[in-house]
Amino acid sequence: MDLHMMNCELLATCSALGYLEGDTYHKEPDCLESVKDLIRYLRHEDETRDVRQQLGAAQILQSDLLPILTQHHQDKPLFDAVIRLMVNLTQPALLCFGNLPKEPSFRHHFLQVLTYLQAYKEAFASEKAFGVLSETLYELLQLGWEERQEEDNLLIERILLLVRNILHVPADLDQEKKIDDDASAHDQLLWAIHLSGLDDLLLFLASSSAEEQWSLHVLEIVSLMFRDQNPEQLAGVGQGRLAQERSADFAELEVLRQREMAEKKTRALQRGNRHSRFGGSYIVQGLKSIGERDLIFHKGLHNLRNYSSDLGKQPKKVPKRRQAARELSIQRRSALNVRLFLRDFCSEFLENCYNRLMGSVKDHLLREKAQQHDETYYMWALAFFMAFNRAASFRPGLVSETLSVRTFHFIEQNLTNYYEMMLTDRKEAASWARRMHLALKAYQELLATVNEMDISPDEAVRESSRIIKNNIFYVMEYRELFLALFRKFDERCQPRSFLRDLVETTHLFLKMLERFCRSRGNLVVQNKQKKRRKKKKKVLDQAIVSGNVPSSPEEVEAVWPALAEQLQCCAQNSELSMDSVVPFDAASEVPVEEQRAEAMVRIQDCLLAGQAPQALTLLRSAREVWPEGDVFGSQDISPEEEIQLLKQILSAPLPRQQGPEERGAEEEEEEEEEEEEELQVVQVSEKEFNFLDYLKRFACSTVVRAYVLLLRSYQQNSAHTNHCIVKMLHRLAHDLKMEALLFQLSVFCLFNRLLSDPAAGAYKELVTFAKYILGKFFALAAVNQKAFVELLFWKNTAVVREMTEGYGSLDDRSSSRRAPTWSPEEEAHLRELYLANKDVEGQDVVEAILAHLNTVPRTRKQIIHHLVQMGLADSVKDFQRKGTHIVLWTGDQELELQRLFEEFRDSDDVLGHIMKNITAKRSRARIVDKLLALGLVAERRELYKKRQKKLASSILEDLEEEENLPEEDSEEEEEGGSEAEQVQGSLVLSNENLGQSLHQEGFSIPLLWLQNCLIRAADDREEDGCSQAVPLVPLTEENEEAMENEQFQQLLRKLGVRPPASGQETFWRIPAKLSPTQLRRAAASLSQPEEEQKLQPELQPKVPGEQGSDEEHCKEHRAQALRALLLAHKKKAGLASPEEEDAVGKEPLKAAPKKRQLLDSDEEQEEDEGRNRAPELGAPGIQKKKRYQIEDDEDD
Repeated sequence: MDLHMMNCELLATCSALGYLEGDTYHKEPDCLESVKDLIRYLRHEDETRDVRQQLGAAQILQSDLLPILTQHHQDKPLFDAVIRLMVNLTQPALLCFGNLPKEPSFRHHFLQVLTYLQAYKEAFASEKAFGVLSETLYELLQLGWEERQEEDNLLIERILLLVRNILHVPADLDQEKKIDDDASAHDQLLWAIHLSGLDDLLLFLASSSAEEQWSLHVLEIVSLMFRDQNPEQLAGVGQGRLAQERSADFAELEVLRQREMAEKKTRALQRGNRHSRFGGSYIVQGLKSIGERDLIFHKGLHNLRNYSSDLGKQPKKVPKRRQAARELSIQRRSALNVRLFLRDFCSEFLENCYNRLMGSVKDHLLREKAQQHDETYYMWALAFFMAFNRAASFRPGLVSETLSVRTFHFIEQNLTNYYEMMLTDRKEAASWARRMHLALKAYQELLATVNEMDISPDEAVRESSRIIKNNIFYVMEYRELFLALFRKFDERCQPRSFLRDLVETTHLFLKMLERFCRSRGNLVVQNKQKKRRKKKKKVLDQAIVSGNVPSSPEEVEAVWPALAEQLQCCAQNSELSMDSVVPFDAASEVPVEEQRAEAMVRIQDCLLAGQAPQALTLLRSAREVWPEGDVFGSQDISPEEEIQLLKQILSAPLPRQQGPEERGAEEEEEEEEEEEEELQVVQVSEKEFNFLDYLKRFACSTVVRAYVLLLRSYQQNSAHTNHCIVKMLHRLAHDLKMEALLFQLSVFCLFNRLLSDPAAGAYKELVTFAKYILGKFFALAAVNQKAFVELLFWKNTAVVREMTEGYGSLDDRSSSRRAPTWSPEEEAHLRELYLANKDVEGQDVVEAILAHLNTVPRTRKQIIHHLVQMGLADSVKDFQRKGTHIVLWTGDQELELQRLFEEFRDSDDVLGHIMKNITAKRSRARIVDKLLALGLVAERRELYKKRQKKLASSILEDLEEEENLPEEDSEEEEEGGSEAEQVQGSLVLSNENLGQSLHQEGFSIPLLWLQNCLIRAADDREEDGCSQAVPLVPLTEENEEAMENEQFQQLLRKLGVRPPASGQETFWRIPAKLSPTQLRRAAASLSQPEEEQKLQPELQPKVPGEQGSDEEHCKEHRAQALRALLLAHKKKAGLASPEEEDAVGKEPLKAAPKKRQLLDSDEEQEEDEGRNRAPELGAPGIQKKKRYQIEDDEDD
C-alpha cells in the first residue's frame, strides 16, 4: 500500500505529529491529540485492518513514534499515549484477524500486516528504545504498593505487553536467510534487551512475591525469548566441545562422505562404452508393456535397474486435507554472545525465580485467573528449564516445585483434554495438536528428570524418585496414556516431531518401568474395568424384587401349611391392630377405588414372605376401605372363612404391574432417559503387574505403523531416535515372538532401501534388525507358502499366530468354546421348528426355537447362523429383534407420529400414550428426538407428565361440583365454600388478582397488548386450521419493561404462555397446544371492570383543569382504542356479554368474579358457556361471572 493512497484525515493526523531533523525530533503542539486520534482510528478500523496497513506503509512507528519515545519520554501524558499506540500497532496479526484467514484477499491483508510487524521488530532492535522502557519500568517498580496508582499499574502492564508483542513477531526466513552462529533480528532484539538491563527487571518481577500479578506476563516474555533455543545445547555453551559431540559430528561427516563416494562410483558405472546416440534399444522379455507385447527399453543396460513403470508420469496430487502436517518450530543456533547471555539468564532464573514463579502461575491456572490456553506457557517453561537443569548441573532442588505427582497429574489431565479436543474439534485440530505436543514434551522431561534422580549419589533424591515412580506406575491412566496416543496418531494434524517425541517418551517410560519391575520382583498396580449393566425399572412389588414369587402351584401348596398354623393363632385375636396398616397409597395418583388389585397383590406378597399377621391385617383393613362387593369378605365373616379367603388369594394368578412412578420434581430428568439405559460402572481393583502382558498391548498394527512411519526418515533421525524405534520393534519381535507383525511389504521395501544405502555402515543396529526380520520371514515362507500373500496386509496378533503356528490353530485351542456340531437329527428338528413358527405373527422365531430345542444348549447367534447355512434364511438381518435397531423413520411412520401427537397432546401423559399406540416400537429418547426434529414441541419439558397439586385439584373438583348444583343448594353452601375459596386463593394467585395488581402498577397498556395478541393468535388458528408457537415480540419500551417484570411473567405462565428456551429462543411464545377457545378465555380473564370504569369518564367531555398532560392524554386514547379493538374481537368470537358491549359508552361492569374453573377440554368450556347464557329463574339480579384459570405444566 502506497503512502499516497492514505486517507486524507489519517495523513493530516500523521503530519501533525512532528518532524525529524537530523537526529532530533521536533514535535508539533498537537502531537498528543494526534496520537489519541490515531488510537481512535485504530479502534474503528474495518475487517481488512486498513488503518493499520496505512500506518505501516507510512512507517509511522519508525519515523515518528520511536523518536518521540526516546527523546520526549519526560512528557508523561505523551509517553503514555505513545505506549498505548505502540501496543495496538504491534499486536500479533492472529489477534487482529481472529485466526489465519482462508480467503485469498484476507490472506493477502494478513501477510501485509505481518510484513509491517517484522519491520517494527527490526526498528526496535536498538538499545535506546529498550533503555527508555527499562528506565521507566525501574522507576515504577521502585514505588511501593501504597504509593503506586492505577495509572502506574496500567503503564507497567502496557510496557510488558509491548515487549511481548515485539518478541512475538515471527522471523522472516526468506528475508533473513541467516545461518547458525549468525545474529538474526531476534538475536539483535535479545542483545538490546540485555544491554538495556531489562532482563534484570524481568528476573526481579519473577522473584518478587509482591509482584505476583505480573507472573504470567513475565513467563510469556521469557518463553518468547527462548523460542528458537535448544536447552541442552544452551547448557553446554562456553564449556568447550565434549568428546561425545566431536564423535557425533565425525560420524555424520563420515556418512556424508560415504554417500558422496557411492554416488561417484555409480555415475562412473553408468558411462557406457558407446556414444550416447548409439545406446541401442532392447526388448525386455517377461515384462509386458501397455499392450500385449514385451517392453522395449530405449536406454542403456546400466539404466535398466532403475526402470519403473511410473517414469514420466505426473505424481498424484494429495488433497490438502490429507497432507502431512508441517513442522512449525525451527531450532537454530544464535550468535555466541547471545547464547552466553541466555545461558546466564537461565542459571539465574533457576536459582532465584523458577520455583516461586511456577508456583504462582500454577495457582493462577487452578483458580482460573489466567486467560484461555495460558497453561501452554507453564508446560513450555517446565520442559525447557528442567531440561536445562538436567543438562547443565543436575540439582533437583532448583525444580522441586514441578517435581511431584501433582505435576504429573496436571500434565496428564491437560494432555488427555487436548487429545479429546483434537478428535472432536476437527476445525482446530492442528492447534490442539500443537498444545498436545507441548504437554508431551513436559511429560517427557518429567520422566527424564525422575530417571536422572535414580543415579544421583544422594540417597534422599533416589528415595524421592522411587516414591514418584511407585505412584506413577500404580495408576492405570499413566500406563494407558501412550497406547491412546499411538492409536489415535494422525499425521494430518500431528507433525513428525510429535511422533518422534512420543516414541522417545515411550522408550523412556518402558525402560524405567522394566527396571522398576526387576528391582521390585512383584509390582501391584491399579486396574479399572468398565462393566455395563442395564438400568432396571422400579417395581413396587417387593416379592418380585426378592424373587419370592412361586414358580409352580406345588410350591404354593408347600408354603400353605406353615401359614395356616400362624393364621389360626392370629384369627382368634379379634383385637389385632389395624391402625398401622393402610391398604392403599394415599400419595398415588391412582384413585383409591382402583387400588384394590394392588392391595390384593400386597396381601399375596405378605403370604409368600411368610408374614401371616401382616397379611391378615391387610385383609381386614382392605375390607374396611372397600366393603362393596365383598371382595375382601363380608363384615360378619368367620375366622375360618378368612383363612380360606387368604388361601385363595395365595394361589390366585394376580396381575402384577409396575407400580406408579413417584411424583417429584427430582424425577423429571429421569423421564427423558430410556427405560433400559446402559450404564458404565467402573470397578477399581488391584492386580499383580506383568511387564510382558503390558508390552502385548503395543502389539497391534496401529502402533507398528506409527513406528514404521518414523523409521522411513531414518537418515534425518538422530541416533537416539533410531535406537528407540529399533528397541520397541525388537521387543515386539523377539521378546513377544511376534516378528510376523513386521511381515509387511512396505516394511520390506524400507529394509531394502536401508540395506542398499551406501552409508549403511553408520546404521549397524538398523541393518542387524532388518536382517533378523528378513531371516525369520524366509524361514517361515519355506513352511508357509501363503506368507508371500500375507505381506500385502497389516496383521493383528490372531493372524500372527495363525501364520506361525498354522491356520486353524486358534480354533483348535478354543475347541471348548466352539459350538458343538449339528447332527442330522438336530438339523431336522431345527428345520421342523423353524417351519412351524416362522409365520406366527407377534412372535420371535428364534426365541420359539430356543424354547423347544432341548438337546444341546445353543445360543441365539448359533441358531441364526446355522439357519442361514441350511438355506432356510437369506441373511442374519432377517432375525433382528423388532423395535430394537430401528433408526430411520419412514414417511408413514412420521405421519403416524404426528397423528398420535395431535390426538394425545391434551392428555396428562403424551409420551406414554404415543409409546403405547405407535406401530414401530421405539425408545423414549428416539420418539422425543423425532418430535423435536419435526417441530411438534419446542423443548423436552413439554412432554413431561402433567403434575398438579392434589389439594388444589381436589378443591377445584369440589368447586365444579358446586357449580353443577341447583341455585338454592349453592346458596346454602356459600358459607362452607368460602373456606375452600380461601385455601384456593392461598395456593394459586388468580389471573384477575394478578391483572388487578399489574393495573395498579401501571401495566394497563401491556395487558391490553397481551389480550390483543391472544385473540389474534386465536383468530389465526381458526382461519389456518393448524397451530404453531407464536412469539410475543414487544415493540415498545412499555411492553419490553412489562416482559421483564417478574409479576407479569408469572401472569404469562398462568395463561399458559411458554418462556423462551435456554440458549435457543429470545421471546416468550404462545404454545401450539392452546386451542382458539382457550386463548379467548385467557384473554377474557384479563379484562378488568374497575379499569373500564376508570376509562369510562374519559369518553365524556372533561373540564380543562382536570385534563392531564399531552402524553397522558395520548396514552388514554391509545388504551381506549385497544379496548375497542378487543371488544371487536370478542364480538367476533361470541364471547362479549351485553354489559361489556355497553361498558365503553354507558356504564361499567358491576359483577365481581366469584369462582374459578379449571379448563380441561373444549367440551366443558362449551357447556360452561351454555350454562352462563341460560339465566335461572329466581336468580339474583346481579349476574355472576366465573373466573377461569389456565395452568401451565411448567408452572411451579
